[in-house]
Amino acid sequence: MAAYYTFEDFSGTAALSNSDNPYDGLIETCNDDPSKIQAVYEKHRTNRNAQQKAKLLAPNFPGVVIDEMLANLETGGEDWRHCLVFWARPPARIRELIAEVQRQLLLAAPNMWIMPLSNLHMTALEVTHSRTEQEIFSLVVQLSSAAPDIADYTHDHRARLIKPVISFDAQALALSFLPAAGEDGNHYSYHHLRRDVFNKVQAAGVKVDSRYVVPSGHLTVGRFITKRDFEVDGAVDHDKVAKLVETIESINAWLEGEIWSSPQGEWRVGEEKGLDHRQGKLWYGGGETVYLGKGY
Repeated sequence: MAAYYTFEDFSGTAALSNSDNPYDGLIETCNDDPSKIQAVYEKHRTNRNAQQKAKLLAPNFPGVVIDEMLANLETGGEDWRHCLVFWARPPARIRELIAEVQRQLLLAAPNMWIMPLSNLHMTALEVTHSRTEQEIFSLVVQLSSAAPDIADYTHDHRARLIKPVISFDAQALALSFLPAAGEDGNHYSYHHLRRDVFNKVQAAGVKVDSRYVVPSGHLTVGRFITKRDFEVDGAVDHDKVAKLVETIESINAWLEGEIWSSPQGEWRVGEEKGLDHRQGKLWYGGGETVYLGKGY
């Protein structure tokens, strides 16, 4: 099994820049217009879901992709991958929303692994991944003087996230949000936050080695650790896969129709808790907090 996944940008936007910061390109391409930035995030998740739906419903779909590392952990195995991140933690009302989404998903995939509510996170910045414990410890020390300022940054830079939907592929499902488009007069978006955290980490002398810079703001809610929900006698049951896609689309219609206009339809990064600077074996929401930023 590969040590990590790569992520493809489905927005179709050529975000070119001379900057060393990979988040600058989109901001420059969009002329720093939060409504245009939101449109790119929307296009990415819409196009990606359409592509994944076509793959899952294809007659030759080979079946869901098992997260072998996670499946092994569930039976007492070890995860060797140490990582270093800054996470955005969702407030209570978003965790409650995700609990209901997970409940509905389990009706179609009862053996899916569900992210514990206490582990839910959105990765504002992955500093590095798949390192040894000693390598991560060295980076924690290097970042120690800068980390409080970075983790507290959301207290005065409040990026709003809106319009949640389920994003999915053959290996996992996530609740995906869009950066707000400045409707409330606040033009500081989640993408600006990602850019700023990147700059602050680099300014501390730590080189960012992230897998993930595509235009997406999501919290993983479930992963596949067995094929048995979608197979009969070892063969893919396409009707059960279609039922999963139908369930996802039903949830998304409910989210848009009832949740988007409610308090659960948005949150500001930094509510309740600032950024969680975290290290260790945190691929599935674990690890240890180095410094937790102040919330509001």
